[in-house]
Amino acid sequence: MTASPTPARVRVLIVDDSEVVRAGLRALLGVEPALEVIGEAGAMAAGLEACRRLNPDVVLLDIRLPDGSGIAACRKMRHDSPDVRVLILTSVIDNAVVDDAIRAGAHGYLLKEIDGRGLVNAIREVAEGRSILDPAITARVLQLLRSSGSGAGRDTLALLSPQEKRVLALIADGCTNKEVAVRLGLNEKTVRNYLSTVFEKLHVSRRAEAAVIFAQEQRK
Repeated sequence: MTASPTPARVRVLIVDDSEVVRAGLRALLGVEPALEVIGEAGAMAAGLEACRRLNPDVVLLDIRLPDGSGIAACRKMRHDSPDVRVLILTSVIDNAVVDDAIRAGAHGYLLKEIDGRGLVNAIREVAEGRSILDPAITARVLQLLRSSGSGAGRDTLALLSPQEKRVLALIADGCTNKEVAVRLGLNEKTVRNYLSTVFEKLHVSRRAEAAVIFAQEQRK
């Protein structure tokens, strides 16, 4: 009887300006049989070069880098390597930054306070194609939405047409407007128009806010 092939390990690149953080992540992830740390970098330029050279499955990326922002790095990585999955791991909790990260194509946004098991699971889920948003970020955005009187209540997605829901689902999964257009056979202008309508119906102004509402509704 032929033995089943061993599943390929998730290849991870760490990009963080703190040597201590990188060492801690190497130690944490290095003992996980399903993960393999294939490289690290402490700056944006080095991270972009490593991403092109090593072709990782998942990049753990900090927002604050000495020679640029993680947002810009994420955008460039996703442009140069469309198959790479980017998971933001940072101490920055700011709604505008979360929104910028989603716009840049990030597939997840986690705070460094996350426990080790939670991080390992998040990396595996992102590698499998799912999107991850830190519960603290979700709770913060929802609180702001409720306090502003937005439509983040029960059955909010019922306001959307089937096509609007499809667009929103892809946006919540980290797709750019261009990627949504390709997947749905639309042009980018049409996608922008759909998004404008979705934002108006949900009473939000940012992609991150719409993504949080979508995630919450999917859990009901």
